[in-house]
Amino acid sequence: MFKETIIEEMKEVFKEIPYGIEHSLRVLQNAEDIMEGENIREEKELITIVAILHDIGAVEAQKKYGSIDGAYQEKEGPAVAREILQKVGYDKNIDRICFIIGNHHTPSKIDRIDFQIQWEADLLENLTVMDIHNQQQEIKKCIEQNFKTNTGKRIAYSRFVLG
Repeated sequence: MFKETIIEEMKEVFKEIPYGIEHSLRVLQNAEDIMEGENIREEKELITIVAILHDIGAVEAQKKYGSIDGAYQEKEGPAVAREILQKVGYDKNIDRICFIIGNHHTPSKIDRIDFQIQWEADLLENLTVMDIHNQQQEIKKCIEQNFKTNTGKRIAYSRFVLG
């Protein structure tokens, strides 16, 4: 698989923003954990690549718009991802990968399990900014509204819901 090569390319893009590297690798681990729990085989490579590259538009967004807001990441990410995939010689499901990257902050666009797993893997990281002791109701509501896989829901409850 192209996993290691794509990780190296992602690190090169994020070299000036180490947070982007760390975040992407944590999202990748979350996606791998969810795929394992859900027994995902067929879409595994695609989901892995999306997890690695989901925020890849952030650097270009910062350059063009002075912001890494999700809308700008969605706008810039697909072209950067496509360029990386072409550079490493990866040619499978590129349109699908770019669709998910180009919509990864837009839950209304989730249409299949590959996108749902990316959404959950990213949200597991984004939930870490919430105050686990003072925002239990908000956290529970977020989990119930966003997590559709049993594994993702279980991970979220075990990490973020007390007692």
